[in-house]
Amino acid sequence: MANTVIGSSIVIDGEISGDEDLVIQGTVKGRISLKESLIVEGSGVVEADIETQNVEIGGRVTGNIIATDKVEMKADCRVVGDVKAPRILIADGASFKGNVDMDVKER
Repeated sequence: MANTVIGSSIVIDGEISGDEDLVIQGTVKGRISLKESLIVEGSGVVEADIETQNVEIGGRVTGNIIATDKVEMKADCRVVGDVKAPRILIADGASFKGNVDMDVKER
């Protein structure tokens, strides 16, 4: 399945929601709510609260993140905000400021 890509010169101010994977290379401000995965590449800047299944961050994210599966912070990323997910990976060299909540609800 092909990903939807927000290119490096694109700026979106508003709310994004959908059922497919999203790759951000540009700038998104507002709110992101996805059923699948969000990938913020190295050039990506997100100033939004994020709710999705998986988040992979290589760029900059300012906002709270709620993931139902996993949040992965790559080596050169910068994240400011609270992160709630059952699995959180923070690579050596990542910059993170906020609170972590890994409370897994009983199924």
